[in-house]
Amino acid sequence: MSAAGVEDWFQQAPCGLLSTALDGRIVEANDILLSWTGYTRSDLLARSFATLLDRGSRLFFETRHRHMLHLQGAVDEVALTLRTAGDDELPVLVNAVKDDAAGLIRFAVFNATERIRYERELLSARRAAEQSEQRVRVLQEVSTMFGVSATDDDVAQSFAAVSRDAFAARETAVLLKQEDGDLVLSGGSNPLEGQVAPVPQLRETPEVTVVRDDDTTFPEVAAAMRRNGLEALSVTPLIAEGERLGVLVCFFAARPDFDAHFFDLQQALGRQASQTLLRLRLQRRLARLALHDQLTGVANRQLLQLTLDDAIAYSATASEPLSVLFLDVDDFKSINDAFGHAAGDMVLVELAARLQGGVRGGDVVGRIGGDEFVAICPGADADAAEAIAQRILEVCRLPVPVPDGIISASVSVGISLYEPGVDPHPNAQQLLVRADAAMYDAKRAGKDRATLGAA
Repeated sequence: MSAAGVEDWFQQAPCGLLSTALDGRIVEANDILLSWTGYTRSDLLARSFATLLDRGSRLFFETRHRHMLHLQGAVDEVALTLRTAGDDELPVLVNAVKDDAAGLIRFAVFNATERIRYERELLSARRAAEQSEQRVRVLQEVSTMFGVSATDDDVAQSFAAVSRDAFAARETAVLLKQEDGDLVLSGGSNPLEGQVAPVPQLRETPEVTVVRDDDTTFPEVAAAMRRNGLEALSVTPLIAEGERLGVLVCFFAARPDFDAHFFDLQQALGRQASQTLLRLRLQRRLARLALHDQLTGVANRQLLQLTLDDAIAYSATASEPLSVLFLDVDDFKSINDAFGHAAGDMVLVELAARLQGGVRGGDVVGRIGGDEFVAICPGADADAAEAIAQRILEVCRLPVPVPDGIISASVSVGISLYEPGVDPHPNAQQLLVRADAAMYDAKRAGKDRATLGAA
């Protein structure tokens, strides 16, 4: 590429680009970065990169990432906040690499708001996932990789360690909010655990709160701190998009300087933790959507396939029986014709809930399509499977109220059984086909009944 071509690429790159000398002085910056920050090129040249950052980001960059850059030669996806020429905040992600040959450090700066927008757009992929089996498989693979590499507890432990170092705290604790609203210690350690009840004001405040050992507003907390040799603690809320995710608590043996810089850094760290936790939770929700039926919430065809494959393998290894129940709603078309498809959907949702209540705790219920459901029952022999089927028949006979009346529904159930040592080792499709055939035998025999298929 010619020198002119390199210059054009540098200026027109879709991200901010700049280079600094090894001491941090800016020696070049592209037009995109200038337009984002509002600075002129002459304003930036010979200025230190760190002076573009807000106080919290500056300390974080200079005490951690700059050292890592010189030691490792590169840093990736560092969350920082730039101060523009108009004194506005610009959240960015920064990648940097040390170019020893040129004696430069080269930075790529990305607007973080675009990344957040992209992550939100992942949610819209759920509709495409329903229409594309290939996309569903991709989402399943992503879900599996994520489950292995990161959890909320992993994030909590990492942020507890980072905050302990950043604030020279004696101990730090990350408490995450559970579905029941309780805060549970998920990372670090809490020296006051079991000694003082949670204080509502501390867990609900939207700002960073500091409590000293002579505090009169929270006397019980202050007394517990004195008993444990603590002079102060800070509570930072973890909030993202209005959702309260938990708190970060830093415990200090000696009071630090609680100045504006301290609060800026606490809030910056809290925002980073909150966005990370929110992203992970959104990814988990998306993965769940890819594996569960959107109407009824039970397992979908893909999850049933995975579950049945695992169940067959376990059954063969443990020499335990395995039963598969195939269920079809009787005369479902007539229900749709008489009451409408919306009422038909209500029936499917109600019957799915009843099916889950009719099986055992370790069984898996899923919707395989239309008005057809499958129940996978590990460890269930013929007698157990027929008992489960009878419970399902009973609960499904109960009337289903809909806006325009009461619907009396029923199901027909076909059962296929695998007994290791007696039956040939089947695959998932063979068990489903046998159960499906047995279900049609139940239909022909009068419906609202269960039939055990032949091996």
